[in-house]
Amino acid sequence: MSFLGTTMEIQSLQTFLAVIDEGGVQAASKSLHTVQSNVTSRIKRLEQELGTELFYRSGRRLELSRSGRELAKHARELLQMHKHAHQAVQQSNSLTGELRIGTMETFASFRLPSALKALRSQHNGIKLRVETNTSEHLIEKLLQHKLDCVFIGGQFDHEDLIATQVLIEELVLVRAAADDNPDTPLMLFREGCAYRNRSLQWHSRLGRPTQEVIELGTLDGILGCVSVGLGMTLMPKWVVESSRFRSELVVEKLPEEIAMIPTMMICHRRDAELQAMQTLKTAVTCQQ
Repeated sequence: MSFLGTTMEIQSLQTFLAVIDEGGVQAASKSLHTVQSNVTSRIKRLEQELGTELFYRSGRRLELSRSGRELAKHARELLQMHKHAHQAVQQSNSLTGELRIGTMETFASFRLPSALKALRSQHNGIKLRVETNTSEHLIEKLLQHKLDCVFIGGQFDHEDLIATQVLIEELVLVRAAADDNPDTPLMLFREGCAYRNRSLQWHSRLGRPTQEVIELGTLDGILGCVSVGLGMTLMPKWVVESSRFRSELVVEKLPEEIAMIPTMMICHRRDAELQAMQTLKTAVTCQQ
């Protein structure tokens, strides 16, 4: 594709994706901080270069054509390659650039801070962006090249991704000290969380797959509710031991096949591994 050679042409691809992601020219122009005419002209330029229409126009609505869908499949990868090439050059000279990290909340709260400190000590000019979410959502964003690497719980296999085990966590059953009710609800993160899936697997093995589940969005919220007897949960042992609610909680060991769960660092196969990513991987692995 000869149109990828200049900054303006890279901007045209960015504009094309913005129209898709934002749902139209007007919204794309706002997200790109430019005027609508610039967005329109860049789309037209792409169409002229490729000799085909990228969108079908119906009034103000735009629908991707077959050619547009084909370009969209490759555009994110092309832009990601451009971004990584730029970062690799920057890092080779001054150890600067941007690293976008996705992580589970438990990992972000307890494992990630010391790893980021080690990262900054070797790459003090790097710009860090950290997003917390469920494992499922993080993988989706990694596949879309919206993150550079993610940390998730549990084994994972995908032909476009490279997964490396960096830690093994031990999950324990966590209850309030005064709670001896076997029918206490499960307190879990929302759908897509690896620890949630392992908790439901454990409960199913006990023959209670339909027990009430209460969803919360934060680690502190879950352990706080468990501490006053509103539910029980499965959580990494060291997370419970580090919690401010520790004195109000009791933990019980679980069968090894339920308790032991790996933490994986995952990167996209088509992206070059940046120096900073290798430094981060080493810093996390050293915590085991």
